[in-house]
Amino acid sequence: MSVPTLQRDTAFQVRSLFRSLLRQSYQFSSFNFREYARRRTRDAFREHEKETEARKIQEQIQDGLQNLRMMKRQTIISQFYQLDKLVVEGQKTGKQSGEEGDIVRQKDTGWD
Repeated sequence: MSVPTLQRDTAFQVRSLFRSLLRQSYQFSSFNFREYARRRTRDAFREHEKETEARKIQEQIQDGLQNLRMMKRQTIISQFYQLDKLVVEGQKTGKQSGEEGDIVRQKDTGWD
């Protein structure tokens, strides 16, 4: 294999790992864990984006795969202990209306 082919394969592996970690982070039932996993994944990849040494890149990929396996275990465990949703997780209810910049929050309750 030529050097560009190896670099292309490595870049594909890294992108695939990044997407897998982000996809898995959305599986946490807790908002705080979900946001922490997303933020930590992005920060780790940004921290090492300028790495050029092949050995270090492979070590980082192996660490990422290990983190992915750990995250898969933890998301399964988190499904057993679901808590009430936080306010920031809630779905939008009602509608906003008002005149001249006034916003009135109306919640639709009752039977149709």
